[in-house]
Order: sequence, then C-alpha cells, then structure tokens
Amino acid sequence: MQTIPVPPPPAPHPSHTSLVAVGDSFTEGMSDLLPDGSYRGWADLLAARMAARSPGFRYANLAVRGKLIGQIVDEQVDVAAGMNADVVTLVGGLNDTLRPGCDMGRVRGLLTEAVERLAPSCKQLVLMRSPGRRGPVLERFRPRMEELYACVDALAERHGALVVDLYGAPSLADPRMWHADRLHLTADGHRRVAEAVWQRLGYAAEDTEWHVPLPAEAPPGWVTRRTADVRFARQHLLPWIGRRLTGRSSGDGRPAKRPELLPYEGPTA
Repeated sequence: MQTIPVPPPPAPHPSHTSLVAVGDSFTEGMSDLLPDGSYRGWADLLAARMAARSPGFRYANLAVRGKLIGQIVDEQVDVAAGMNADVVTLVGGLNDTLRPGCDMGRVRGLLTEAVERLAPSCKQLVLMRSPGRRGPVLERFRPRMEELYACVDALAERHGALVVDLYGAPSLADPRMWHADRLHLTADGHRRVAEAVWQRLGYAAEDTEWHVPLPAEAPPGWVTRRTADVRFARQHLLPWIGRRLTGRSSGDGRPAKRPELLPYEGPTA
C-alpha cells in the first residue's frame, strides 16, 4: 500500500520582544513627515508591526540625521549593545561615501567594529544595502557605495547577520520614491523598506511586490525638470554644501530619536 508523505509542520511565526535601530537620517525616518513636524520612517513602522504581535514589545531608535559611521560607533553602538535587544538594525556609512576625500578603508574598519560589538549583544543583527536613487548626481559616488555594500555582505556572512538588499530593489531606485531633497525616501518608500525588513526577519509578507518597478508614466517635460533642479539646488544642495564646507551637520546637537528601550505603540500604516 502506498503511503502518503506527511508534510512537515509549518514553521512557527517569528516572535521578537524588542528592537533597537542604529544609524543616521535613513533610520531616523526622514522624510516621512508627520503632521506634528516629526518624522516616522521605516523603523517606526516595523516596530509597530512587531508590537502588534508581541504584547509589551519594546523599541528604541538611536538614529540621528547626518551622522557619519565614526559618530555612530562612538555615540550609538555601545548604547545599543547594552540594551540586549532581540533585534538590532544597523545602517551607516553612506553619509561618509558622499563626502569628498572619503577614506573607504576607515569606513570599512569602523563598520566592522560596529558589527563586532553589536552581533554578540542581540539575537539577530540586521544590516542593509541602502537604496540608491537613479540619476546623475549619485553616479560619481556609486563605486564607493558598492564597496560599502560588499563590506556589509562579508560582515553579515562572518557574523550571522541578515542583509536586506534595498539597493537591488527596482522600486526604490525610482525617483518617485524620493523626497524633493533627493537624499531621503518618501512615506511610500519608507513603507516599502519596513516591508522588506519585516519579510527578511521571517514574517509573512503583507506586500509581495514592494520591490517591483513602479508603473511607467510619461516623464516630466524639460521646463518642469529644470524648475525642479533649480528648487533642489536652492533649498537642499547649497545648504548641504555649506554644511560640508563649515564642518557642520544637520544632526549637530540633536538627541537620539527614541533613546530608551521602552514599550511601543505606534503607526501601523
């Protein structure tokens, strides 16, 4: 008599009781602006989803806009490690790659130091290949970005970290997913990042197409593009250059977004 194979039991849903996010403006949530003037972002959205599954879920977000990888190591890494969270996300180094004279050897060394401190302190460390917007401005920095991501991949393999590949997601390369400053994601972009991390942690997909290209649309006309370029240069590019020339950062004197690991109830959409 033929026996019918019994399928294996379904894998249990992951259960995490705490999350600590470490990084810069990408993790702080710019430019997912809320009505009160604060920023939400992918980490808040992810924490809200996890909290809905785990009563008493705790969340800290140590990210501060403008931080370089050395500042993240000095100001955030030990604090995060001391929290002994279930999940720690670390995204950093991209601000360094956008600066003239960036020492990629130093960036790789500092990122390695951060991973070596954080990996033993949590149940799961999550790293990312950050998204890259299409366009001429970032093309000159792309080799550095890809060198950074090669380092991320190697560190993840060595330390058992998960990598969320946002850089390879066509949807997040689309200019429509980016704020007018061309450096930060829109609310929809942050929602897609939250979905990507959610799935990489092993949770059931809520949006199976977060990464697929957006529907094609007619490109804006020449006048519209040039007007947007002038507005971008005046409102965002020139102030950014001014901060670089004077050694200032948009995060100077700014505290961590959510400095303590506390119970969290937050946005769900």
